[in-house]
Amino acid sequence: MTGLRFVNARIVCPSGGEREGELCVAGDTIVADAPADATVIDCRGRYLAPAIVDLGAFAVDKAACRAGGIVRVALMPDQAPVLDDPGIVRRAATMGKPELWVHPLAAATRGLEGRDLAEMAITAGAGARAVATGRRWIGDAGLMRKVLAYAKDCGLTVVSHAEDAGLACDAVATDGLTATLLGLPSAPAIAEALAVARDLMLAEDTGAQLHIRQVTTAAALDLIRAAKRRGVAVTCGITPSHLLLSDIAMSDFRTFAHLSPPLRSEDDRRACVAALADGTIDVLASGHDPRGPEEKRLPFADSAPGAAGATTLLALAIGLAETTGFGLDRLFALLAANPARILGLDTGTLQAGQPADLLLFDAGTPWQITAADGNTPFEGLPVQGKALRLWKGGTEIGAP
Repeated sequence: MTGLRFVNARIVCPSGGEREGELCVAGDTIVADAPADATVIDCRGRYLAPAIVDLGAFAVDKAACRAGGIVRVALMPDQAPVLDDPGIVRRAATMGKPELWVHPLAAATRGLEGRDLAEMAITAGAGARAVATGRRWIGDAGLMRKVLAYAKDCGLTVVSHAEDAGLACDAVATDGLTATLLGLPSAPAIAEALAVARDLMLAEDTGAQLHIRQVTTAAALDLIRAAKRRGVAVTCGITPSHLLLSDIAMSDFRTFAHLSPPLRSEDDRRACVAALADGTIDVLASGHDPRGPEEKRLPFADSAPGAAGATTLLALAIGLAETTGFGLDRLFALLAANPARILGLDTGTLQAGQPADLLLFDAGTPWQITAADGNTPFEGLPVQGKALRLWKGGTEIGAP
């Protein structure tokens, strides 16, 4: 059996904390003691952590994931064709091999049209790790209740997009001074809280596991805090964009800042940072949704929402941990352990017996985000933190 022995490492584990030492691998699994002929890898004091589990990407982008320290992607169902059929789900699960695990999120409704339930049990059997509403909220409360109840019976988490469609309509911005000055169609921020409130009540009623993929407003976060205190099985996530940028970033009509949900006010942004620090937010994800020039080189209101995020996730996350004041072990709970738990994956920590999905990174390496990193609103931003080497099941998949 092949083996690896990582020495002189600064170990970062969401369940074991930070420590200096070594980590052993036998075959594709983390073990207590490496085989006698294990290959020794000198980490030279750099960080060794679980590789990132990216919950809710819209594209399989192996190069971007490798650069960002990601070995597992939970792929949103908004594909062509939509992931609502077992054959399509099964094929999606193979898209990243051999460098990347792709865990499909099956469509909660047929064609993501919000009219009829999809065949969750069959798609789960084909490899779906959860079901999702895609880029849209399900407006029919009766149907959403059926989605949650059916998903619970299938043992699946429902990943929802939370924007009340009746309020959001064709808005591309949040109501406020920026939207007014730019003359952009906008919606009130409560569109998110309204959607979250309804879905929380339905999740509480059915006992289903609900993950709200992106929560970006103070009002919605307050609802989730209260629901968690009541014991509702809810988790939520966010991307670095909504933690680092407010709607002011749209002031020059730059379409790279056209996101869904739209960027919020500075007060909401600060509330999100506070929620990340106090544990209300469970998952930090890339929201990777790259768009080509034909979708972005348009007037702001006509452009497609979305941004590339896989390459920059690790560096932006490290910066957030430093400014927010929590440790790297907590950061990798957000990036790896929590998303793995939500998806029912036995990974995300460095405990013996876990898959050897490993990330060696340098938290201090400076670099600058450029156009080569995709359509990102952070282009030109200097950051620190770079993935150096990455292993998937004990096999190195190439230096980023």
